[in-house]
Amino acid sequence: MYDPTLIQPMRDEVTRLGVHELLTPSEVDQAFKQPGTTLIFVNSVCGCAAAGARPGLALSLMHQKKPVNTVTVFAGMEREAVARAREHFKPYQPSSPQIALMKDGEVVKMWQRHDLEGLDPSLIAQSLTKAFEEFC
Repeated sequence: MYDPTLIQPMRDEVTRLGVHELLTPSEVDQAFKQPGTTLIFVNSVCGCAAAGARPGLALSLMHQKKPVNTVTVFAGMEREAVARAREHFKPYQPSSPQIALMKDGEVVKMWQRHDLEGLDPSLIAQSLTKAFEEFC
């Protein structure tokens, strides 16, 4: 587990966007039961989360069409909540960062680390908003 003080700015970068933090497995299960569309952001301390995924998420949430629900878990922190989210992501392998777009509890689009790493935030946002247009 990381020092909570050091990762707080990384949490804040996501939660100040209105993204709800999930801290327990039961909160994760509740999020997956929500009707409509839910975006689940697996936050991370890695450089590709800082350089691309979090800023790309922020840009995408400015789009007119977006998921009804947006939630996040933090890899390396609330381990049980993250593990539960990843159970719902199967057959996708664990990844961080990772972004799942769900519709009525089913994954309709997944972005793994290899889909995000090294990309400019605007390209990540473009990929997310394209999926928002299709599924939201």
